[in-house]
Amino acid sequence: MPSSQQLQSLLERHLARLARRTAQRRARSRQLSYIRLGLFLGGIALATVAYQSDYQALGAVLLAISFVSFAIVAHQHGKVERSIRRYNRWIEIKRAHLARMQHDWENIPLPPAIPPVAGHPFETDLNITGHRSLLHLIDTSVSAEGSSRLREWLLQREATVELMQTRARLVRQLLPRSLFRDRLALAGTLASRKQGERWAGEEFLAWLRAHSGKQSLLPWLVVLLVLSGITIALLALSLLGVLPGVWPFSLGLYALLYMARGKDYRELYSDALDLENHLHRFRAVLLHLERFGYAGAPDLANLCQPFRDPARRPSARLREVGRIITAASVQGNPLARLLFNIAIPWDYWFSWRLSQEQQKIREDVPVWLDCWHELEALCSLANLADLNPEFTFPEIIAPSQSPLEGPLMVAAEIGHPLLATDARVANDYRVDRPGTLAIVTGSNMSGKSTMLRTLGVNLVLAYAGGPVCASQLRIAPMRLFTCINVTDSVNDGISYFYAEVQRLRDLLAALRQPHAQPLFFLIDEIFRGTNNRERLIGSRSYVRALSGSHGAGLISTHDLELVHLAEEEPSITNLHFREEIHNGRMTFDYRLRPGPCPTTNALEIMRMEGLPVEGK
Repeated sequence: MPSSQQLQSLLERHLARLARRTAQRRARSRQLSYIRLGLFLGGIALATVAYQSDYQALGAVLLAISFVSFAIVAHQHGKVERSIRRYNRWIEIKRAHLARMQHDWENIPLPPAIPPVAGHPFETDLNITGHRSLLHLIDTSVSAEGSSRLREWLLQREATVELMQTRARLVRQLLPRSLFRDRLALAGTLASRKQGERWAGEEFLAWLRAHSGKQSLLPWLVVLLVLSGITIALLALSLLGVLPGVWPFSLGLYALLYMARGKDYRELYSDALDLENHLHRFRAVLLHLERFGYAGAPDLANLCQPFRDPARRPSARLREVGRIITAASVQGNPLARLLFNIAIPWDYWFSWRLSQEQQKIREDVPVWLDCWHELEALCSLANLADLNPEFTFPEIIAPSQSPLEGPLMVAAEIGHPLLATDARVANDYRVDRPGTLAIVTGSNMSGKSTMLRTLGVNLVLAYAGGPVCASQLRIAPMRLFTCINVTDSVNDGISYFYAEVQRLRDLLAALRQPHAQPLFFLIDEIFRGTNNRERLIGSRSYVRALSGSHGAGLISTHDLELVHLAEEEPSITNLHFREEIHNGRMTFDYRLRPGPCPTTNALEIMRMEGLPVEGK
């Protein structure tokens, strides 16, 4: 497997090749533009000279040749322009991959801006959504619904082992199929009306809903077909002299009934065109998923079965709509339309065909879109694994394998996925059983908060079915709750301390809630919003309430007095980060160590920054 540096080099070389090919096509496009202009002006000039020289036949031939040549060159020019558009979108996809590898946030497309879920147990604390978030880093979806699906997975409050394992199998099967993923993304970007815009399938679904519920045309069509057959039979018998010419009466009745329901077919051509335009926008996506070979990927093939089902293949629907549009185009020619509709109820027939096709599409499109959106979310997770070869897939421990007294988590070399590789420090961590908690102490900036977020973000990825930033992670299904990034609210009149108290109250309520899955909690700097004495009393009481409960977790603190709780409660352990000072500079190795922290650095930081500090 190539390293991250090798992958970056491959991407850079690929981008250089794409840029060269795009430049070649742009040069070809300029050349064809000049040829088109020359053919147009030259043909008119030559034809004008021929006409003025009394060579009218030659002038007509020259004019026809120039117009035909112009049409051929214009067709070729259109193909080159579409090719340039595809190459530009392809370059965007590859540049975004490179930006994700380099954590170049400004060049990673932002997901749709959606406000955080109020009261969510970990969304804001772990930077799951928003700018420079986990969703921002990994979301490769080009549809709004695909991005929303991935967001839902990352924010899920609990997931079953079966669901996590099913997603993980699909992600693993997508991992080696980078060309399939990139072509799906390319097809999706081409569905957007303009560059950078996300495709919204809800628009199409809304159009289909607006065009449903119309009264069936079949009874009226049957009546008109019978009258048409009677009229044709009477006309034939009249021409043969068998009957007198009574056919105009049946034709008149046919015409009256035909025009009485004109609203049923008046918009046939425009409705068919609208349907075709909506389908055409994501035609490339549909055909890509229909035609791709899914050999060696049984779960992926099963997911994409709606595109491969002979009864509902997208290509068949597209062909049928195309036939209806061709038939309905006679509405643009009054004479042809009159002749066709005198003979048979042409407009009614194809209006009925269109309504039948719309009904089938109304049933199929939600299934197609749901499958596409699921695939986009899965492709985002597979792309994360592909761009980070050091990531691994977690082993999900089923409840039968992990009774409540068994290990809940075993993590080796676990790091934060939002940090660049060269800035990331990995640590080991283990949770043996529910009811245990670790008190993490350490100096300012030593890595306590990052460690808490590291564990939380990787659990989010594992439960979503994705890879994790660790060399190994065995994890049981757990609910996740954090109290890390608490903020006050001026508008609501809530102080920081009161907001923290409310958050910790909600955490305790979730912990005490009867549930099959234990709660994994992460608390950063407990009760930092009050004075030392009350903070220590409140912290000791709260930690005791957490100890021995149906959950496990970590609590970071600056209060070294809390480390003595490990001597009183066997379910509490101490961990710490430390720093060293060399030549007046403070350095951190961000390594998690057992036991309480032996040092503090607040006064030293003040002193190093020139603030007055009494004593040594």
